[in-house]
Amino acid sequence: MIQTAPDPASYKRRVLWLTLGAIGALLLIYWQTAASIVAIWERSETFAHGFVIFPISAYLIWRRRASLLAAEYKPDWRAALLLALLGMGWLLARAGGVLVFEQFALVAAIALIVWAMLGWRAMSTILFPLAFLLFAVPFGEFLIPPLMNFTADFVVNALQLTGIPVYREGTFFTIPSGQWSVVEGCSGLRYLIASFTLGTLYAYLTYRSAKRRVIFSLLAILVPIIANGLRAYMIVMIAHLSDMRLALGVDHLIYGWVFFGFVMLLLFWIGAFWREDVAETPIQQNALAPAKESSNLTPFIKAMLLVFIATLPWSFYAQYLDAHTADKTTLATVQPVPLNGWQQADPFTSWQPQYINPTLQWQQAYRRNGQVVGVFITYYRTQQQGAELNNSQNVMIRQKHPIWSDVGESERPVALRNTATVAVTQTLLKSSNQRLLTWDWDRIDKRYMNNVYSEKVLLAFKKVFGMRDDGTAIVVFTPYEGDPQQAALVLEAFIADMLPAIETSIDQTIQH
Repeated sequence: MIQTAPDPASYKRRVLWLTLGAIGALLLIYWQTAASIVAIWERSETFAHGFVIFPISAYLIWRRRASLLAAEYKPDWRAALLLALLGMGWLLARAGGVLVFEQFALVAAIALIVWAMLGWRAMSTILFPLAFLLFAVPFGEFLIPPLMNFTADFVVNALQLTGIPVYREGTFFTIPSGQWSVVEGCSGLRYLIASFTLGTLYAYLTYRSAKRRVIFSLLAILVPIIANGLRAYMIVMIAHLSDMRLALGVDHLIYGWVFFGFVMLLLFWIGAFWREDVAETPIQQNALAPAKESSNLTPFIKAMLLVFIATLPWSFYAQYLDAHTADKTTLATVQPVPLNGWQQADPFTSWQPQYINPTLQWQQAYRRNGQVVGVFITYYRTQQQGAELNNSQNVMIRQKHPIWSDVGESERPVALRNTATVAVTQTLLKSSNQRLLTWDWDRIDKRYMNNVYSEKVLLAFKKVFGMRDDGTAIVVFTPYEGDPQQAALVLEAFIADMLPAIETSIDQTIQH
């Protein structure tokens, strides 16, 4: 009886199906993190491109299918070890409420599973398509403030060079024809993300050398930043020269996207002069020749089990923490006892900061010798995503506030009680009839802090090891006119006099 040699291509396809099964299981196990990515794609125009990232990656892998099938498949336990470390990072990110790190860990795990199941040589044939998946993670919102400041700097400097007088406060500026502000939508983050994503893909498809790919990708970052400044300046000038009839409302958006599209086409056109047509590496005729044990799937099944061992515990432990750290305690506010001549007073402003879903918060005004200071305390217990001390939505004022504007934010070193000097966040706010100077910082484990990264790490470790992850935000504020330095002296005096009473109030409130 004649035996037919096993078909190596069919065998390798079965291995690939096992690998896809392992990836599918990963997404099911960490479905909450996967769902959070899709939810951001749905609600944010900035990250809506995420819907096409996985199909593009799949297409790029399909283009490399011949090389992938020709590569040697050999499970690699080192990748499983990295998966375990990545899982630990995911757990810390989840405990600390750092959603973007959760999401990056999940997407990066896909490439590690391919490495663990197929080996480095096979994985390297589709390395770029796997790395391209990272563009699916909604990332970059932390760049909005510096991009807004750069755009405001660019426009103001360009207007001054044009000979137009400008008065600026923060990201707000006034010219003879009207008032303007650089808001989140004007930061250029959408252009930057779209440019970098398309530019990286273009560089991969157009060039062979790593040097050219890196240079073009860097240009895809630099060009949209400069172009956004030019776009903003052109819109202001069009409105100024047309007596504020053009480049407003819908025109504003249309001109912006048309200009961005033109800049991107120009970038790609210039980049095409240095193109290097990518040719597939010829596949040797014996590349898929049958081996002695080419039909043995046992090593790959063992690799899949190793992948599960490396990824399952972190998800289960996160669910355990969620189930055993819920705290439904009802807290009652204990107001600070006035000290050193300060007395409770009626509110002197309608403003208050925005903190989402706190466990408890209270606000009180104090007066002494004609000086008034407000205190706003926000407390979080059993922190979780969307109800945490450090959240991008916890701000002094939200964007496009109907009454208040942020006209300047900086760090200011302040000596707080029983601690080293802390760099508090100083914010200048204004409305049509009032200006406020605000200082804010955090208190964790009776220590004052104001660094989101160190606070996130501390709270993550506390939660992972079963300790309470309480956190308190403290905001003090006072009116000012002209130079805010005089108001700063008022806040310094208030902190020196009243901070002991505020600490006692916080401790008595949360001691349950």
